[in-house]
Amino acid sequence: MDGQPLPGAAFAENGTTYVPLVPLLQALGDWETVWDPDTHTASAQTDLFALHVPARQYHVLADGFAFDLSAASLVRSGSTYVPLRPLANLLGAEVLFMDWDSPVEVSSPQEADHTEEDLYWLSRIISAESRGESLRGQVAVGNVILNRVASGQFPDTIRDVIFDRKDAVQFEPVANGTIYSEPTAQSVLAARLALNGTSVVGNSLYFFNPSYSSGSWVRQNRPYHGTIGCHVFYR
Repeated sequence: MDGQPLPGAAFAENGTTYVPLVPLLQALGDWETVWDPDTHTASAQTDLFALHVPARQYHVLADGFAFDLSAASLVRSGSTYVPLRPLANLLGAEVLFMDWDSPVEVSSPQEADHTEEDLYWLSRIISAESRGESLRGQVAVGNVILNRVASGQFPDTIRDVIFDRKDAVQFEPVANGTIYSEPTAQSVLAARLALNGTSVVGNSLYFFNPSYSSGSWVRQNRPYHGTIGCHVFYR
């Protein structure tokens, strides 16, 4: 973690790196963890949300909203172990895996640089585009907006990316007016996570819902990244 060994023993199982939850949270933000023996859940209050990690489940809860993991959390010798990459990612940290003979490098989150206007518009486009999607799916939509801001191929503010009309309207909620609707609580959290560094679709710049759009140009011109919920993502 930032060049320092993380306390506690890590291990790999079925291709997944596991680390003890308590040292990870202490290293990332000095967050105190408590264990509920009745529900078999570890909990902590992070700087952005209340985190709950139920034992042996394939998700954690952020302010009560499920965020899917790549593997289930484990309990060994009385300690909760979590898959490193998805949980560190949820908390805004970056994970670099070189090979099994090298240490896994984790970089703690950088201080988020955004305005209230950024949060205002990002939460609204996330809500309008992905209402009903999972927290991970909503973060993915936010990632695309932020990737466009950073790419140089699109406008350089969140609002301008959303309302970009250079090659026609980019996002349907701008055309139908739902961009102005009040965002859901989960969408606001997804926007905060995306702004804080949570990234689930890499450098993807495009997404669409195949049920409503053929996405012909994107399919023919951009490399496929992955699918989350109803949306497919392209780099």
